Amino acid sequence: MLSYLLVLTVIVTVEAQRIQGEQKDDSCVCKLSSSIWAFPTVRFEGGQKQLQTCEENLIKFHNKIKDSNVQMPKMELSLKNIKARLKPFEYLDTNGLYNTLHLQQLMQELDQMYYTARDAHNKNPSKETNDLLKELTNTKEDVQNMYKNNIFNLETMKSRLRDLNNRVQTCKTIPEDFRSTCHQRIMSTISSPVVTKLNSISKSYISGAWGRDAKRDSKERYWEHCLVSGNQHGSTVRMYNSYEDFMANKNYKDENIASSYSHKNAVQGSGTILYDNTVFYQCYSTAEICSFNITTQTTKRMKLDGAGIENKFPFCYYSCRDWTDIDLEADQNAVWVIYATEENHGNIVVSRLDPLSLNITHTWKTHLFKRSVTSTFMVCGVLYATRYVNTYQEEVFYAFDTTTGQEINFLSLPFEKVSPGIANLNYNPVDRRLYMYNDGYLLAYNTFN
Repeated sequence: MLSYLLVLTVIVTVEAQRIQGEQKDDSCVCKLSSSIWAFPTVRFEGGQKQLQTCEENLIKFHNKIKDSNVQMPKMELSLKNIKARLKPFEYLDTNGLYNTLHLQQLMQELDQMYYTARDAHNKNPSKETNDLLKELTNTKEDVQNMYKNNIFNLETMKSRLRDLNNRVQTCKTIPEDFRSTCHQRIMSTISSPVVTKLNSISKSYISGAWGRDAKRDSKERYWEHCLVSGNQHGSTVRMYNSYEDFMANKNYKDENIASSYSHKNAVQGSGTILYDNTVFYQCYSTAEICSFNITTQTTKRMKLDGAGIENKFPFCYYSCRDWTDIDLEADQNAVWVIYATEENHGNIVVSRLDPLSLNITHTWKTHLFKRSVTSTFMVCGVLYATRYVNTYQEEVFYAFDTTTGQEINFLSLPFEKVSPGIANLNYNPVDRRLYMYNDGYLLAYNTFN
């Protein structure tokens, strides 16, 4: 029997199938399994579903494009209209003074000022307080009109409120003897240095403060405070019971204000002052004022709302003096704190503190940018600011009188120094001297005021 090999190629799985056949009579017979040609139904159905899903997604995408082509011109037109409507407010937007919330804040400030002025008028009626009440009433009406007419000229209104607030603060009750020794409102002359010496520790201690107890009729005490830890912090103040001891660096006592430089009651910055045997200073890394009573060894604290700290608003005229955000000064019957706030655009704010209760009794807002001055001090309720002239000369160029609210920008009172940087400058009402901490040197000046 002849046998034949029948080869059939079946393309089903992309493989060749070899099938052997045999001759029967006149025919070639081969057994062939049809399973190799089975139709892939499952795969076909899966492909059909994917195709249907793809078609549905394509239809949706096409509809979206169609809708976008219709909506896009409308959106572009609306955007142009919004830009045109907002353009008049761009100036106010860049100054952050344009919304209704600011109007509400203005109204609250006005109400507070009105009540303060009304109380002052009830206690001590005068033409000044009466005129002030009328002006405050008119200003409140202007703010109401801003609500109604949607006119947001807040920069002008805030400046107006600042001036009104200063007048209100002046009208508030201040002790009768507060200015009794101030026979002349504005300082006229500063002498050459009458004291010049290096601090008692080292010339490397370039930041600190020094002076004499500023309380009238207080015991003669001289003090010295040097900052350590990167000219930022301090925990002790060095006390002398006489001028002779101070000049000779002897018989002193180091009073511990805090247990360490990083204690919460430690000193931050060089804006320290001694008043009535109590050290007033900025508390460690906070917008708070601390007072440390040397006699009782107790510390009080009070929060200074809105004050910039951590070198946000330091003294900065020639080169920035770090850690001078808050400056404490003393006067006849009060301690003053000088600082800056964002609300006042970085301009100097002056607050009067009651030294016993450590409460703010009055606050005035100036137009003087704090970073544009070298240092400040207070004399008879008048704020003075200095600026750098050269390495060996400084100049008092500005004054703000808390009695009248008047700002004086044309002063020119030059005085000498021995080094460019000023860490602290404070006035003492007892001996009428200015005390300066000048890059590690301690200087004092007579004043004629």
